[in-house]
Amino acid sequence: MLDICLLGTGGMMPLPYRWLTSLMARYNGKDILIDCGEGTQIAMKEKGWSPKPIEVICFTHYHADHISGLPGMLLTMGNADRTEPLTLIGPKGLNRVVSALRVIAPELPFLINCIEIEEPEQLFTFEGFQIKAFRVNHNVVCYGYNIEISRTGKFHLEKAIQMGIEKKYWNRLQKGETILEEGFHYLPEMVLGEPRKGLKVTYCTDTRPTDGIITNANGADLFVCEGMYGEPEKAEKAKENKHMTFQEAAFLAKKASVNELWLTHFSPSLTRPEEYMNEVRKVFPNSFAGKDGKTKELFFEDEE
Repeated sequence: MLDICLLGTGGMMPLPYRWLTSLMARYNGKDILIDCGEGTQIAMKEKGWSPKPIEVICFTHYHADHISGLPGMLLTMGNADRTEPLTLIGPKGLNRVVSALRVIAPELPFLINCIEIEEPEQLFTFEGFQIKAFRVNHNVVCYGYNIEISRTGKFHLEKAIQMGIEKKYWNRLQKGETILEEGFHYLPEMVLGEPRKGLKVTYCTDTRPTDGIITNANGADLFVCEGMYGEPEKAEKAKENKHMTFQEAAFLAKKASVNELWLTHFSPSLTRPEEYMNEVRKVFPNSFAGKDGKTKELFFEDEE
């Protein structure tokens, strides 16, 4: 199971009822945060989730509404006696930006590992999940992200027994490990079926529609996409500021054949996003206006 929560859905400035942009994912004791706008800590506390287990923080870009909450988040982690290293991923310039923000958070009881994205598309592999960054089209360098959890095929106990594979190797083979020790050479495919469908969440914000978004979001279980403007008359403003309208996000979801669309990163002037959703659902029926604290549990097919 993969837990997803929109901690903040606002763009540009926080509002009394809307924190700035941030999304959190939790899987198997691993927590991933994408963006850390002002108010992210408060939104997390309102949700009842803790920042201490966060393993990775990804940044789409370095506009203030996406990263201004980082110093306070780091201090809170430190005050919670965190000692495990923290990985930060973002466009080039990450080391410089983080160093500047840490002027007010200079001493932490854990190491920070900054990874700067070097390519238009780049894959990062962690234990149990992968994060893929892909370039989008904003007025500064900006990336979208996929969080992907793959699944191996089912373990065939009868095959393992027939082949005389000792029980102590079963778990390692289930995890995809090749066994080469004590004169034995066992491959995972000897005892595993075909790979099963995993889980995929795509997140992109602060961008114009691109073919790359369609390609990378293809088949996503959940597509979280910016909808800066719901008003049709603001289409030209969206183009000028390199943002997206609700309609444009819906067409991306349709073309990418995603399962569900959440809109986020609303303009401060957009006080009631739900008012525009009927037209959005004419393009992509399974669409929802995001709101702070909106949560979904994603299950593997055989867990539903």
